[in-house]
Amino acid sequence: MPEPLDSRLRDDQALDEIELTSRLIIAASARDTHLSQREVDEILGIATVS
Repeated sequence: MPEPLDSRLRDDQALDEIELTSRLIIAASARDTHLSQREVDEILGIATVS
């Protein structure tokens, strides 16, 4: 039986970055064209100033 991972090795910031990158990859792979900057911002949850 494998030993459980040491929780001190958990890097929440890195996991968040992986999640955001995954969202971008999934969105981009579903398209035939590039994502616009606005679409990237929406996926990343970045508020844009109009």
